Amino acid sequence: MAAVRARINDALTVAGRHPEELTLVVVTKYVDALIIKELIGLGVEHIGENRLQEAVRKQAVLGDLKNRFKWHFIGSLQTNKARQVAAGFDLIHSLDRLSLAEALHQASRKLNKEIPVLIQVNVSREQTKHGVAPAEVGAFYTAVRKLSGLRPVGLMTMAPDTEDPETSRPVFRELRHLFEQIKRDYHPGPEWRELSMGMSNDYGVAIEEGATIVRIGSAIFSAGTEG
Repeated sequence: MAAVRARINDALTVAGRHPEELTLVVVTKYVDALIIKELIGLGVEHIGENRLQEAVRKQAVLGDLKNRFKWHFIGSLQTNKARQVAAGFDLIHSLDRLSLAEALHQASRKLNKEIPVLIQVNVSREQTKHGVAPAEVGAFYTAVRKLSGLRPVGLMTMAPDTEDPETSRPVFRELRHLFEQIKRDYHPGPEWRELSMGMSNDYGVAIEEGATIVRIGSAIFSAGTEG
């Protein structure tokens, strides 16, 4: 954890940014609830999970301690699980289609809760990745904004899986440009503030390119913890 935080601070310094501009989401996909409990003592405030049932089980084990964290849903989300995720998570990173937006909107009405969401964009244009096409982000944002139960607060992307983090830089840069385009063309206001990009292999580059949220698992725990 200390090494990750040091590298984060180095990247922020290179970018001329301040620590309060970045949120570290610790990805606990393969980490059990007892280890999550220990993260409290390390100052961790944000947890990322991408499997609903596993997350629900961990939250149950944690009991009231689960409220010590903000919970981020970072995985692909099925529409039939929208209500459960809306109820149990503080931010959904993976809004990638209108049918899911509608399902989350309906869930918001039943829960009497406005749901913060990030629009997932397939910047790398890989067929294996989910996300809105870059050319369709503006239209998609407009449609989501019309749903009163949702609060779109930014964008998310996943870069190609590569050993060279510099390969990810153009992807992150394009997402930032899309983010700024939404701000310029649609005037979303101060709530439009989040760029979720960067994982264990490339979070330094992501921070340099403007990430406000990084999702880190394997660099903290072991291989295979990220989503």
